Amino acid sequence: MSHPPLTLIEKLVARWTDGLAAGACVRSGEFVMIRPRHVMTHDNTGAVIPKFKSIGATKIAIPSQPVFAIDHDIQNVTPENLGKYAKIEAFAALHGVDYYPAGTGISHQVMVEQGYVIPGSMVVGSDSHSNLYGALCALGTPVVRTDAAGIWATGTTWWQVPPVARVELTGALAPGVTGKDVIVALCGLFANDEVLNHAVEFTGSGVASLSVSARMSISNMSTEWGALAGVFPFDEHLRAYLDSRADVFASGHRPGTRRAGSLGQYSRREVAQWWNARHEMTADLGAHYAVELSLDLASVIPHVSGPNDVKVMSSLPAIEAKEIKIQKAWLMSCVNGRLEDIAAAAQVVKGKKIAAGVEFFVAPASAEVRAEAEKLGYWQEIIDCGATILPAGCGTCIGLGAGLIQAGETGISSTNRNFQGRMGDKLGLVYLGSPAVVAASALRGSICSPTAFVDSTPRISIQRNAPTKATASAVRIIDGFPQSLSGRALFMDKNNMNTDGIFAGKHTYNDALAPAEMASVVFENYDGSFHSHAHCGDIVVGGYNFGTGSSREQAATALKYFGIPCVIAGSFSETYKRNAFNNGFLVFDSPQFVDALQSHTKSVARAPTVDVGSIAIDFSSGTIDWRGTMYPFTPLSPVAQELIVAGGAEAVIQSRLKSMSV
Repeated sequence: MSHPPLTLIEKLVARWTDGLAAGACVRSGEFVMIRPRHVMTHDNTGAVIPKFKSIGATKIAIPSQPVFAIDHDIQNVTPENLGKYAKIEAFAALHGVDYYPAGTGISHQVMVEQGYVIPGSMVVGSDSHSNLYGALCALGTPVVRTDAAGIWATGTTWWQVPPVARVELTGALAPGVTGKDVIVALCGLFANDEVLNHAVEFTGSGVASLSVSARMSISNMSTEWGALAGVFPFDEHLRAYLDSRADVFASGHRPGTRRAGSLGQYSRREVAQWWNARHEMTADLGAHYAVELSLDLASVIPHVSGPNDVKVMSSLPAIEAKEIKIQKAWLMSCVNGRLEDIAAAAQVVKGKKIAAGVEFFVAPASAEVRAEAEKLGYWQEIIDCGATILPAGCGTCIGLGAGLIQAGETGISSTNRNFQGRMGDKLGLVYLGSPAVVAASALRGSICSPTAFVDSTPRISIQRNAPTKATASAVRIIDGFPQSLSGRALFMDKNNMNTDGIFAGKHTYNDALAPAEMASVVFENYDGSFHSHAHCGDIVVGGYNFGTGSSREQAATALKYFGIPCVIAGSFSETYKRNAFNNGFLVFDSPQFVDALQSHTKSVARAPTVDVGSIAIDFSSGTIDWRGTMYPFTPLSPVAQELIVAGGAEAVIQSRLKSMSV
């Protein structure tokens, strides 16, 4: 082997890296230009279209690459919303893009059902739950709207290969325990950012006991766990699922609206070809993982998250004992609205009625799921128990349409998020549980399980691995990007520095602020004296998960306007990092350097911002010189350098458009 052992994530990224030399590989930390198989947008297609036009694009580079699937606000039948949907459909028709109208299903379910996601592929979506595609041994990950517009225009966008975590699943789930219980347990058991901004590979003997639907639930909610992707292996279960879908495609049962030239279909022959090549979709022995976790599936019992917090977890026996009364229950969403989920709930409610004072809302993940549930009799059982039926879409999960939580109410939901106010009034309380738990709770009127379980603590383990050394060979520096940079370092010893601390929310929607005015309010919520001692040219060094919170891009651009040449941190919020590079502002992580500064400042006077002296950054070797000691960082590839030199992603896209038109 000519290169060090590779993780599955690194192998998948290499498959979809644009311009990668034959035999070359990509590693965690590197910036690459990706050309994903597909890019999905939903209702937000309406916002991507003007972004696409504003960068000067007039045609979609690869019409078979985008997929439009309407799902979020489909209960809204106002002329304005219906007009937006009509414009999206007309745009799709003009450019030959596959389009799925409201009622077809939730976008992620549609992407899987209609065959756009296949093993070994990279499929991105302008939605945070694009992680779901990892259930099919694909690299599914979210992108922002600028990225989506860039992919439409050029077929490509930039991406940084994240650190990779390995989660070994052993044993097998007990009857009545589901994939939802597994991911709820993982979110609660490993709630200290163990996999934040990582791509997760699920491995181990326990994977074989998980249905593809259960894997979709786990991959989907790896988002709430903090991961950028959650990928399962290609095994016999997945092969059988793909064969069943190929049979559906061959039968001509293709609900939804489609366009010519789509890649969203495959045959049994193609499934066999992928299966024969599955060794290419397996991590190398000895591959490096940033962290390795394990969970014994046999030790997992049903768990519930909340209220209003995904990472606050309680076992079902513990929460049952509290007799928490509910007024609402929801069975829906891209994490738990599939046939397997409807069947589990139907078995619980069969021949019974929901409790007085409880509203039970049910929405299938897709029209196909509902049709199959009707054929098998599950849907009628749901109706007969007194449930309120909603259309196949996101709806209540995103706080839209019927069934929202009201102030003072408590509800149990099979959705993936229960953030305060997300599903309605911020004074309502929302818990998360599996479909069977939701159904049983609707019957009893309090949170409970249909089956008795003995309380126990899941068996887990964790191992953090030292980072690999930075690449020894020098990276190529493109014209306009500096070989080196030096300046005074201002250290802010704060982990999880949020965007309100960097650029206060009260300024976010003041569009009249000039760049100098934006610079004048930098860090006012974190360090009110910052402007009295900071100067243009100073380098800011933060802690871990710098830029968490709101997605406001001003938290990056205001620092650029101040004259800060770059920010170094132990790690960054992925959204902050994308906003920074998309606006031509340089940020990079060096955990060893931050660890050294945190140790150093423990012995000095505590202040929000500490002057730690001069540092020298060598971009060609990927090192920071502080007090004679070299601290490594992953050298910035030409892809990352180009974003800085050009002044941001839109300029890079425009440059690519010009070269494509020549």
